[in-house]
Amino acid sequence: MTAAGTRRRTRRNGARERVLATAYDLFRREGTRHVGVDTIIDRAGVAKMSLYRHFRSKEELINAFMERREAVWTVDWLKAEVLRRAAEPAERLLAIFDVFSEWFGSGAFDGCSFINILLEYPLGHPIHDRAAAHLANIRSILKEFAGAAGIADTQAFADTWHIMMKGSIVAACEGNHDAAREAKVAARLFLASCLPPVPASPEGPVAGTPGSR
Repeated sequence: MTAAGTRRRTRRNGARERVLATAYDLFRREGTRHVGVDTIIDRAGVAKMSLYRHFRSKEELINAFMERREAVWTVDWLKAEVLRRAAEPAERLLAIFDVFSEWFGSGAFDGCSFINILLEYPLGHPIHDRAAAHLANIRSILKEFAGAAGIADTQAFADTWHIMMKGSIVAACEGNHDAAREAKVAARLFLASCLPPVPASPEGPVAGTPGSR
């Protein structure tokens, strides 16, 4: 490729990134329904033709936003932070609520974009379905942790655990910044009921376990 061609590609990539970065910030804070293409164009400082060169429709831009949200929020933040905080699979599951607790009390709290999009579009709408798929990817991470912890029905566990996660986010949106700590109490009890029993010692119950007193 010539030097001129390289410069053109760099400009095109730069314009795409400005559009997506601007849309990301607006969509996560204000939702996707109420943010128009003209607002994104104005904030990104690009021509309308430039936006549509990279994203053929607003729907395509929303899909790109959700893909970035999964990479930034689900994987690079939530999963990575949980793995950093806890080594044991069961503790990783509980650490989710510790991460949430800090998030809820910070200025960075912006709710769950995937839940917000579910509420913006009706069941069966392609954007609604894409948001649901991104939420399912979160449950896949939960199933991974549950399986490593020895939980038998990882799907049922992940479904229930995710309900508690989503519920705490909604409660935090209502203004309850203690929602994650409160949800963790219930989550700990549910987790204990799902974990496999600890094998009894041949020499009798181990101190501190049920039946040791």
